[in-house]
Amino acid sequence: MKENMSTDSIETRTAGHAPGSGAHIRTAPISAAKIQTERICCDGISTERIGADRIGTERITTGKISAKPIVTLPTIPLTMRAAVYRGVNDVRVETVPVPLDADGKLGHGEVLVRIDTCGICGTDLKKIHSGSHSAPRIFGHEMAGTIAMMGAGVPGFEIGDRVMAYHHIPCGKCYYCRKQTFAQCETYKKVGCTAGFAPAGGGFAEYIRVMDWIVSGRGRAGGGLVKIPDDIPFEQAAFIEPVNTTYKAIELLNLQPDETVLVIGQGPIGILLAALAQRTGATVLTSDLYPERHAIAAKFGLDHPLDARGDVVTAAKSVTEGRGADVALVAVGADALIQMAMEAVRPGGRVMLFASTQHGEAPFDPATVCMDEKTLMGSYSASVAINDEVMELVFSGYRDGSFDLTRLISHRFPLEQAVKAIDLASHPQADSMKIVIKP
Repeated sequence: MKENMSTDSIETRTAGHAPGSGAHIRTAPISAAKIQTERICCDGISTERIGADRIGTERITTGKISAKPIVTLPTIPLTMRAAVYRGVNDVRVETVPVPLDADGKLGHGEVLVRIDTCGICGTDLKKIHSGSHSAPRIFGHEMAGTIAMMGAGVPGFEIGDRVMAYHHIPCGKCYYCRKQTFAQCETYKKVGCTAGFAPAGGGFAEYIRVMDWIVSGRGRAGGGLVKIPDDIPFEQAAFIEPVNTTYKAIELLNLQPDETVLVIGQGPIGILLAALAQRTGATVLTSDLYPERHAIAAKFGLDHPLDARGDVVTAAKSVTEGRGADVALVAVGADALIQMAMEAVRPGGRVMLFASTQHGEAPFDPATVCMDEKTLMGSYSASVAINDEVMELVFSGYRDGSFDLTRLISHRFPLEQAVKAIDLASHPQADSMKIVIKP
């Protein structure tokens, strides 16, 4: 807060919230000659003129007193703990610098977020195991936490706000943005959240730095930094990004209430896809190897389980008068399942690949695309066009219990056990679903 002070008044300045730096005080010289001591004497004080009736208490109002601190200077450490990717199948919990610049500052429009929860996504695991990205990096992008520090020019947010951050936001102007194919925008392909090293999300760390184009959205209202209401837990909010990706896929399919959808795979993403598909009114069949996962899916109203150890194609046809499903969603990154999905859908049906994020080759009969008029399509990453709908769904769905995604969390690990968490997520068990790291 800036008062109406003269240049001779006490001036307090902060040095960019540098860790460990205090306020610098500059005072004007004080001259004793200006203190007229001879004018202060006992007989010069008239006590009769001081009375209670002269004290204007009505001029002091509580409305002028604010309980909010005038200046908030968070204590930001110089270092933090993080799970650092050092090479193929090599992740180590290390001490690294907090992602600020050399002067302990943030750039214009940037924020520093203290991570509370970060989910482990299958794409993180693929990067770790395939070596598709250079090392070192700090992965993790399904994250939520609290703003710990802000650079200049961040309107609408305050230190202490509970937020989640998308790690990709498009430019909103290019050809792909005009076609709403946001994931193909060159700006979108840049990662706008980092815990240090090459930007890679950074959620597997104590703090992340959120870049200006994520915070502002490059002119889009709301941008990629989303406020979390006080009644919504961080664990629920950490699902906003994966819900956006799955919601986008369901919207692309334009499902109708009289259609039957087969979702192959009932991990956390498969359940999200199936639950969202069911909200359109379509009949949803779910396929998985583990009965335990079907039991979790049932909590979201998914009551048509198929045993993946059996003949899924025949089962899909048996409940659709022999036609096959109208849509098959492949929520597992296994190329061999594409052929099965193509066989499971009716002529004129659609097959959507959701988890095929690694390059490879997958055999299927091209005549089923041409002669049977089946459509093979894909959906990747999030869409800013549905940010508001997704936010409302995640928040309201938790409040009324219809979309409480914390039920998908099977394991919670502290940051110091991040390697163990990643190992479990890489080798899913019957009882493992969404695994989160809690710095």
